[in-house]
Amino acid sequence: MTTGEALRRAGLRGTYLHATSMGAIGLCIGLWIRAKTVDQDERGNAERRALFVGLWPPMFWLIGDAIEKAE
Repeated sequence: MTTGEALRRAGLRGTYLHATSMGAIGLCIGLWIRAKTVDQDERGNAERRALFVGLWPPMFWLIGDAIEKAE
């Protein structure tokens, strides 16, 4: 059994993960905009948080593709 099949059996669908990927893009943009409004002392931390969240969308999208391929 592949990972995609296991996730599908757990109830996940590719569409759900694609939507999560798009939501993570929105969250990343929101965090990045917010980082521009905080004090200079906190700005580096806020920008790193936005970049970290920015790494999630490709992961969610590819997992969604693997689940769709298993279908």
